[in-house]
Amino acid sequence: MESNRQSAYQEERHHLERTLTVLESQLKELEAIPRYYGTDFNEQALESARQASREKLAKGMLEPYFGRLDFKEDGHAQSQSLYIGKAGTENRETGQPLVIDWRAPVASLFYSFTGGDGPASYLSPDGPVEGIVHLKRNLVVRRQELLRVVDTYVRGSTNVAVTDEFLLYRLSENKDHRLRDIVSTIQSEQDQIIRSPKNTALVIQGVAGSGKTTVALHRLAYLLYQYRENIRAERMIIFAPNRMFLDYISGVLPELGVGDIQQTTFTDWALELLDNEVSPADPAPALAYWFAAGPERPAIHQQVPGLYKGSIAFKQLVDDMLQHYEANAVPEHNYEPWPGSLLPAATIRQWYYVDNRHEPLAKRRERTLARIKRWQEMELDRLWEAEVKKDYKKKANAKWRAYAKAWTELTPLTFYSQLFNPAKRTVDFPQSLLDRIPRSVAESTSRTLKKKQVMWEDLAPLVYIHHRFHGLSGRRFDHVVIDEAQDFSPFQVELLRLHTPGDSFTILGDLAQGIHSYQGIDRWDDFTALFPEDRTAFYRLDRSYRSTMEIIHFANAVLSASDRVFTPAIPVFRSGEKVKLSNVPSGKTISSVQQIVARIRDGSSETTAIIARTAKRAAEIHAALDTVGIEAALIEADKTEYKGGISILPVYLAKGLEFDAVLLLDIDSFHYDRGEQDAKLLYVGATRALHELWVLYEGEASPLLQRMNEDFVEYVHP
Repeated sequence: MESNRQSAYQEERHHLERTLTVLESQLKELEAIPRYYGTDFNEQALESARQASREKLAKGMLEPYFGRLDFKEDGHAQSQSLYIGKAGTENRETGQPLVIDWRAPVASLFYSFTGGDGPASYLSPDGPVEGIVHLKRNLVVRRQELLRVVDTYVRGSTNVAVTDEFLLYRLSENKDHRLRDIVSTIQSEQDQIIRSPKNTALVIQGVAGSGKTTVALHRLAYLLYQYRENIRAERMIIFAPNRMFLDYISGVLPELGVGDIQQTTFTDWALELLDNEVSPADPAPALAYWFAAGPERPAIHQQVPGLYKGSIAFKQLVDDMLQHYEANAVPEHNYEPWPGSLLPAATIRQWYYVDNRHEPLAKRRERTLARIKRWQEMELDRLWEAEVKKDYKKKANAKWRAYAKAWTELTPLTFYSQLFNPAKRTVDFPQSLLDRIPRSVAESTSRTLKKKQVMWEDLAPLVYIHHRFHGLSGRRFDHVVIDEAQDFSPFQVELLRLHTPGDSFTILGDLAQGIHSYQGIDRWDDFTALFPEDRTAFYRLDRSYRSTMEIIHFANAVLSASDRVFTPAIPVFRSGEKVKLSNVPSGKTISSVQQIVARIRDGSSETTAIIARTAKRAAEIHAALDTVGIEAALIEADKTEYKGGISILPVYLAKGLEFDAVLLLDIDSFHYDRGEQDAKLLYVGATRALHELWVLYEGEASPLLQRMNEDFVEYVHP
């Protein structure tokens, strides 16, 4: 078997040399063409294409491909060796493909074929293509050097490496401070999601570490390749939970050769559309309230403002309020600027409700009033006597000001405020509509709106009202990605549908990580019900690739000890150190952290997270470590950049991130009880760890630690 590996290595090394020679030759040809800096449009386009080819070839020479598939198509005498890479390249001399783009139809075989001697097939633009796979080989090339060759399938051979060997090799690598692409290790179930049709709303339930975020990013790259004639990168958008997470994922798309995709948070996107008419309220008090520990923690119920204002029921109420406002926008009386000149109310209503019916509310008001003003000027022009005309014009202007004032002019914010605050109300809303707003919601909302500040859950209704007043502002999207979607509301998704005519969505998250239960959802049906049934697809990703088996078993045990049943994650067969539980003496958590951090530093971990229950506790830990000379970054809610190294953060800001080693602090019975919210928080914290997990507590351990098995945990002293 070793001789076979050596032979395969030599074969691939020679092929790499030949490939690099061709790539270098093509790059030299392009480099020899002088750059064009003139103003001719056609020449500029040609130069832009040449420069893109130069950059692709230069990048491809470092890591030209990552896989090989030998495939004999039915009707052909011999199999063809297909080398799969991040970017396709053609041998200009032979006209044959040198490297197949991973997004090409035939490349799907590399991901979907999992073994067996039967026929394999892929879907080409001309229909299904069938044949036989003779070899599937994974390759690692770094800076033009062949580092690894792993055969995951050889037809007719029993001495083939375990299929997961290459995957485990990649998973065992330490992480830096950026999310990486997974193009060389895409699994079959992930590839099915990536290659799903464009005009489909995909909803993906993926356990922690299942690669759902990376899959969504690869799906964007695939859509741009597959539908390049009718989809553009600048009309795609990614909604991430916070700016730091955007920084963390920022390297994946450029690595896949994709640029110009908008990446933002829902808050930033909404505030821009609202022209900064409002400002976000400080989230710190609310976060401190919702993530408090012990008896201070709140009880979640259906009248929580975030849950109510994020519901489709509230959207329907807003629609009903807008409909009432529209129906009563025109004064009922005639307009008579001076005696003997009268514009009937029926005519005004015709202009508003019929002639301008397609205009948004603010524009309709503006155009109708302008038309009334023009009518008045035309009536004045009919008067010939100068003194009479002057007198009537003075009277008409006074009448006009009074009449125009009767047309209530509202901004999205003033309209929204009237739903909650009777003192601000200028529209006579029916009491039956007002009664649909819970009193607690009305009171809490009116307090923040007094300062023109809004909570997160106010943004969707405000943008929706803005659209009704001023028209659909902002870009139309060809595709929308919503990450950590369990923390989104149905109202937000319905709002984004207005911007996405094709219903092309990738909505991904994990209900077991729904720690913001005061504003999100607890079942995916709340989203799938928003789309036509024939344009919706639901996927489950239950296999976790991030953490070791021991860490996944620990995290599953945490969920199983809670008051709610969750689907456990299935770990990849990658064993590591047992999870370390440490009952530290009272008041000794800080000194224990110091010792553990020193121990981790002596190992191979490049990124470490110290995770506390609250932001206040994280700040205390950071200050204490700073006094003893341990350099660490304190991650707070407004943090925009993640630099790796040692990070200290509250557990609710850890979602989506991953670290080589994690220390979970204060996992005692006071900070974490058996409730669903605490189980989710602890699950989130535990599943941030790739290789090493420490769990520290003083006093009595959390009841969530009671179902731990010695097969995957050990009790230690720091």
